[in-house]
Amino acid sequence: MYRLDSARDHVLGLFRIVVGFLFACHGLKTLFGVLGAKAPAVVGTWPGWWAALIQLVGGALVLLGIGTRVAALICSGSMAYAYFSSHAPDGLLPIGNGGEPATLFCWAFLLIAFTGPGRFALSSLVVPARSRAESPSVSATRTE
Repeated sequence: MYRLDSARDHVLGLFRIVVGFLFACHGLKTLFGVLGAKAPAVVGTWPGWWAALIQLVGGALVLLGIGTRVAALICSGSMAYAYFSSHAPDGLLPIGNGGEPATLFCWAFLLIAFTGPGRFALSSLVVPARSRAESPSVSATRTE
């Protein structure tokens, strides 16, 4: 099993990309009436339109790996809210109340929030350049 550890960051990155993409697709479906939706949500309606906005923006941020942990935490919270406000009144277990997607997204995003973006995140392209700029150069630390 230790051989799997070398691929951990890559698999986490791929997991983040897939979950972010699927979540963003839900937002696209609701906001714009595409991907099999009957009609788009009315702009500004609570909670549907706002949830779809979180799905689209949060999903895209997680997909790209920009502000991943904060975006994933917000996405997780929105799915917890969706579960307890829309599904739980019809029964506690997700299998009986239709809340399986909300439950899975909630826990998947919570996992991403705690583990970080893994590989392939756009934020990793910025961090190395920033840390090089912030670190003092070797010649500046020498005393002459």
